[in-house]
Amino acid sequence: MTVRYEINPPRVIQDRVLSHKEVQISLKKIQKRIKSISSLCDGIHLTDSVLGIPRISPITTGALLRTDGIKLDITASLRVRDRNITALTQSVYDAILLGLDGLLILKGDEPPSGPKDSKLVPSEIVRHFQDLGFDKNLDFFLSISASPDFAKIQKKIDAEPTGFVTQVIQSPEQVFRLVDYLKPQGFKVIPCVMIPSEKNAKSASMVKVDFAKYQDHTIDFIKEIYKSTGEVLITSPNDFKSAQKTLAKFKELKRK
Repeated sequence: MTVRYEINPPRVIQDRVLSHKEVQISLKKIQKRIKSISSLCDGIHLTDSVLGIPRISPITTGALLRTDGIKLDITASLRVRDRNITALTQSVYDAILLGLDGLLILKGDEPPSGPKDSKLVPSEIVRHFQDLGFDKNLDFFLSISASPDFAKIQKKIDAEPTGFVTQVIQSPEQVFRLVDYLKPQGFKVIPCVMIPSEKNAKSASMVKVDFAKYQDHTIDFIKEIYKSTGEVLITSPNDFKSAQKTLAKFKELKRK
Protein backbone atom coordinates (compact mmCIF):
# COMPACT_ATOMS: atom_id res chain seq x y z
CA MET A 1 0.00 0.00 0.00
CA THR A 2 2.01 2.93 -1.29
CA VAL A 3 1.29 6.60 -1.90
CA ARG A 4 4.10 7.99 -4.02
CA TYR A 5 4.96 11.60 -4.76
CA GLU A 6 6.61 12.44 -8.07
CA ILE A 7 9.28 15.08 -8.29
CA ASN A 8 11.56 16.38 -11.06
CA PRO A 9 15.31 16.59 -10.27
CA PRO A 10 16.90 19.99 -10.99
CA ARG A 11 17.67 21.09 -14.55
CA VAL A 12 21.29 21.44 -15.60
CA ILE A 13 20.41 23.46 -18.71
CA GLN A 14 17.94 26.35 -18.82
CA ASP A 15 18.61 28.55 -21.87
CA ARG A 16 22.25 27.99 -20.95
CA VAL A 17 24.37 25.53 -18.99
CA LEU A 18 23.78 26.27 -15.32
CA SER A 19 26.72 26.73 -12.98
CA HIS A 20 27.60 24.14 -10.36
CA LYS A 21 26.48 26.56 -7.67
CA GLU A 22 23.09 27.13 -9.33
CA VAL A 23 22.45 23.41 -9.64
CA GLN A 24 23.51 22.83 -6.03
CA ILE A 25 21.03 25.48 -4.85
CA SER A 26 18.25 23.84 -6.87
CA LEU A 27 19.19 20.41 -5.53
CA LYS A 28 19.13 21.58 -1.93
CA LYS A 29 15.66 23.04 -2.55
CA ILE A 30 14.48 19.66 -3.89
CA GLN A 31 16.02 17.81 -0.93
CA LYS A 32 14.30 20.21 1.48
CA ARG A 33 10.94 19.67 -0.21
CA ILE A 34 11.27 15.91 -0.10
CA LYS A 35 12.20 15.98 3.58
CA SER A 36 9.17 18.13 4.34
CA ILE A 37 6.80 15.86 2.43
CA SER A 38 8.35 12.52 3.45
CA SER A 39 6.06 12.17 6.48
CA LEU A 40 2.99 12.46 4.24
CA CYS A 41 3.76 9.71 1.71
CA ASP A 42 5.29 6.25 1.47
CA GLY A 43 7.45 6.72 -1.59
CA ILE A 44 9.20 9.17 -3.89
CA HIS A 45 9.36 8.82 -7.66
CA LEU A 46 12.06 10.76 -9.52
CA THR A 47 11.58 11.61 -13.19
CA ASP A 48 14.21 11.45 -15.93
CA SER A 49 14.69 14.63 -18.00
CA VAL A 50 11.05 15.44 -18.69
CA LEU A 51 10.53 17.03 -22.14
CA GLY A 52 14.02 15.86 -23.03
CA ILE A 53 15.61 18.73 -21.09
CA PRO A 54 18.76 17.55 -19.23
CA ARG A 55 18.41 17.26 -15.48
CA ILE A 56 20.43 15.70 -12.69
CA SER A 57 20.15 11.94 -12.93
CA PRO A 58 17.19 10.60 -10.93
CA ILE A 59 19.41 7.75 -9.74
CA THR A 60 21.99 10.23 -8.42
CA THR A 61 19.19 12.23 -6.79
CA GLY A 62 17.81 9.05 -5.21
CA ALA A 63 21.24 8.20 -3.81
CA LEU A 64 21.50 11.68 -2.26
CA LEU A 65 18.10 11.16 -0.64
CA ARG A 66 19.32 7.90 0.85
CA THR A 67 22.35 9.77 2.19
CA ASP A 68 19.94 12.30 3.72
CA GLY A 69 18.32 9.44 5.63
CA ILE A 70 15.14 9.22 3.53
CA LYS A 71 13.85 5.69 4.14
CA LEU A 72 10.85 5.85 1.84
CA ASP A 73 10.46 3.62 -1.22
CA ILE A 74 12.45 5.38 -3.95
CA THR A 75 11.81 4.71 -7.62
CA ALA A 76 13.15 6.48 -10.69
CA SER A 77 12.28 6.77 -14.36
CA LEU A 78 14.87 5.61 -16.88
CA ARG A 79 14.65 6.86 -20.48
CA VAL A 80 15.66 4.51 -23.31
CA ARG A 81 15.26 7.04 -26.13
CA ASP A 82 18.73 8.52 -25.75
CA ARG A 83 20.68 5.62 -24.17
CA ASN A 84 22.24 2.45 -25.48
CA ILE A 85 22.19 -0.93 -23.75
CA THR A 86 25.60 -0.32 -22.14
CA ALA A 87 24.46 2.95 -20.56
CA LEU A 88 21.19 1.35 -19.42
CA THR A 89 23.05 -1.54 -17.81
CA GLN A 90 25.28 0.92 -15.94
CA SER A 91 22.20 2.80 -14.71
CA VAL A 92 20.46 -0.37 -13.51
CA TYR A 93 23.59 -1.44 -11.62
CA ASP A 94 23.86 2.06 -10.11
CA ALA A 95 20.23 1.93 -8.98
CA ILE A 96 20.84 -1.38 -7.20
CA LEU A 97 24.15 -0.35 -5.62
CA LEU A 98 22.78 3.01 -4.47
CA GLY A 99 19.74 1.54 -2.76
CA LEU A 100 16.84 2.42 -5.04
CA ASP A 101 13.77 0.19 -5.02
CA GLY A 102 12.53 0.29 -8.60
CA LEU A 103 12.84 1.70 -12.11
CA LEU A 104 10.14 2.83 -14.50
CA ILE A 105 11.51 2.04 -17.96
CA LEU A 106 10.02 4.37 -20.55
CA LYS A 107 10.67 5.81 -23.97
CA GLY A 108 10.97 9.41 -22.77
CA ASP A 109 10.14 12.70 -24.44
CA GLU A 110 12.03 13.65 -27.57
CA PRO A 111 15.04 15.88 -26.72
CA PRO A 112 15.14 19.40 -28.18
CA SER A 113 18.56 18.71 -29.74
CA GLY A 114 20.89 15.82 -30.49
CA PRO A 115 19.95 12.24 -31.50
CA LYS A 116 16.20 11.69 -31.31
CA ASP A 117 15.78 7.95 -30.86
CA SER A 118 17.96 4.98 -29.92
CA LYS A 119 15.24 2.65 -31.32
CA LEU A 120 15.25 0.68 -28.04
CA VAL A 121 11.84 -0.52 -26.84
CA PRO A 122 10.99 -0.24 -23.11
CA SER A 123 9.24 -3.63 -22.92
CA GLU A 124 12.21 -5.35 -24.56
CA ILE A 125 14.60 -3.64 -22.16
CA VAL A 126 12.56 -4.81 -19.15
CA ARG A 127 12.50 -8.36 -20.53
CA HIS A 128 16.28 -8.18 -21.07
CA PHE A 129 17.00 -7.18 -17.48
CA GLN A 130 14.46 -9.64 -16.10
CA ASP A 131 16.19 -12.45 -18.03
CA LEU A 132 19.52 -11.37 -16.53
CA GLY A 133 18.06 -11.67 -13.03
CA PHE A 134 18.13 -7.99 -12.08
CA ASP A 135 14.52 -8.27 -10.90
CA LYS A 136 15.79 -10.08 -7.79
CA ASN A 137 17.15 -6.74 -6.56
CA LEU A 138 14.94 -4.18 -8.27
CA ASP A 139 11.32 -3.75 -9.32
CA PHE A 140 10.78 -2.93 -12.99
CA PHE A 141 7.75 -0.96 -14.18
CA LEU A 142 6.40 0.02 -17.58
CA SER A 143 4.15 2.96 -18.43
CA ILE A 144 0.72 2.59 -20.02
CA SER A 145 -2.05 4.85 -21.21
CA ALA A 146 -4.88 5.62 -18.80
CA SER A 147 -7.22 3.94 -21.29
CA PRO A 148 -5.12 1.40 -23.21
CA ASP A 149 -6.12 -0.99 -25.93
CA PHE A 150 -5.08 -4.18 -24.16
CA ALA A 151 -4.50 -6.03 -27.43
CA LYS A 152 -1.90 -3.42 -28.36
CA ILE A 153 0.05 -3.63 -25.09
CA GLN A 154 0.50 -7.40 -25.08
CA LYS A 155 4.26 -7.01 -25.56
CA LYS A 156 4.38 -4.96 -22.38
CA ILE A 157 2.42 -7.64 -20.55
CA ASP A 158 4.66 -10.38 -21.94
CA ALA A 159 7.71 -8.52 -20.55
CA GLU A 160 6.37 -9.38 -17.07
CA PRO A 161 7.27 -6.16 -15.23
CA THR A 162 6.45 -5.78 -11.55
CA GLY A 163 3.63 -3.52 -12.64
CA PHE A 164 2.42 -0.60 -14.69
CA VAL A 165 2.42 3.15 -14.02
CA THR A 166 -0.40 4.93 -15.81
CA GLN A 167 -0.36 8.24 -17.56
CA VAL A 168 -2.46 10.85 -15.76
CA ILE A 169 -5.97 9.55 -15.12
CA GLN A 170 -9.24 11.45 -14.97
CA SER A 171 -11.79 8.94 -13.67
CA PRO A 172 -11.97 5.96 -11.29
CA GLU A 173 -13.52 3.95 -14.13
CA GLN A 174 -10.22 4.10 -16.02
CA VAL A 175 -8.50 2.55 -13.02
CA PHE A 176 -11.17 -0.09 -12.41
CA ARG A 177 -10.77 -1.28 -16.00
CA LEU A 178 -7.00 -1.57 -15.60
CA VAL A 179 -7.30 -3.37 -12.29
CA ASP A 180 -9.84 -5.86 -13.61
CA TYR A 181 -7.53 -6.79 -16.48
CA LEU A 182 -4.04 -6.54 -14.97
CA LYS A 183 -4.30 -7.42 -11.28
CA PRO A 184 -5.52 -11.00 -11.87
CA GLN A 185 -2.33 -11.50 -13.90
CA GLY A 186 -0.23 -10.49 -10.88
CA PHE A 187 0.70 -6.96 -11.92
CA LYS A 188 0.69 -3.88 -9.72
CA VAL A 189 -1.28 -0.94 -11.09
CA ILE A 190 0.00 2.51 -10.08
CA PRO A 191 -2.42 5.24 -11.21
CA CYS A 192 -0.98 8.73 -11.67
CA VAL A 193 -3.10 11.65 -10.44
CA MET A 194 -2.25 15.29 -11.16
CA ILE A 195 -3.20 17.76 -8.45
CA PRO A 196 -5.71 20.24 -9.91
CA SER A 197 -4.50 23.81 -9.49
CA GLU A 198 -3.97 26.92 -11.54
CA LYS A 199 -0.20 26.43 -11.47
CA ASN A 200 -0.57 22.93 -12.92
CA ALA A 201 -3.05 23.98 -15.64
CA LYS A 202 -0.43 24.25 -18.40
CA SER A 203 0.94 20.78 -17.62
CA ALA A 204 -2.59 19.37 -17.57
CA SER A 205 -3.30 20.91 -20.95
CA MET A 206 -0.17 19.32 -22.43
CA VAL A 207 -1.35 15.83 -21.45
CA LYS A 208 -5.02 16.60 -22.22
CA VAL A 209 -6.27 16.29 -18.64
CA ASP A 210 -9.48 18.08 -17.66
CA PHE A 211 -9.34 19.11 -13.99
CA ALA A 212 -13.09 19.80 -14.04
CA LYS A 213 -13.72 16.06 -13.91
CA TYR A 214 -12.40 15.74 -10.35
CA GLN A 215 -11.22 19.08 -8.91
CA ASP A 216 -14.30 19.46 -6.70
CA HIS A 217 -13.72 16.11 -5.01
CA THR A 218 -10.00 15.48 -5.36
CA ILE A 219 -9.52 13.69 -2.02
CA ASP A 220 -12.45 11.35 -2.60
CA PHE A 221 -11.19 10.78 -6.14
CA ILE A 222 -7.77 9.70 -4.83
CA LYS A 223 -9.35 7.62 -2.07
CA GLU A 224 -11.49 5.64 -4.51
CA ILE A 225 -8.51 4.92 -6.74
CA TYR A 226 -6.27 3.99 -3.84
CA LYS A 227 -8.91 1.65 -2.45
CA SER A 228 -8.95 -0.20 -5.77
CA THR A 229 -5.20 -0.47 -6.31
CA GLY A 230 -3.45 0.10 -2.99
CA GLU A 231 -1.14 2.36 -4.97
CA VAL A 232 -1.22 5.92 -6.27
CA LEU A 233 1.35 8.31 -7.73
CA ILE A 234 0.71 11.99 -7.04
CA THR A 235 2.16 14.47 -9.50
CA SER A 236 2.06 18.24 -9.16
CA PRO A 237 4.82 19.55 -11.45
CA ASN A 238 4.42 23.25 -10.70
CA ASP A 239 2.62 23.42 -7.38
CA PHE A 240 4.39 21.85 -4.42
CA LYS A 241 2.18 23.51 -1.79
CA SER A 242 -1.02 22.09 -3.27
CA ALA A 243 0.53 18.62 -3.38
CA GLN A 244 1.61 18.96 0.24
CA LYS A 245 -1.86 20.02 1.35
CA THR A 246 -3.53 17.22 -0.61
CA LEU A 247 -1.21 14.55 0.76
CA ALA A 248 -1.75 15.83 4.31
CA LYS A 249 -5.53 15.66 3.89
CA PHE A 250 -5.34 12.20 2.36
CA LYS A 251 -3.11 10.90 5.13
CA GLU A 252 -5.55 12.22 7.73
CA LEU A 253 -8.41 10.55 5.88
CA LYS A 254 -6.59 7.20 5.88
CA ARG A 255 -6.30 7.36 9.67
CA LYS A 256 -10.07 7.54 10.10
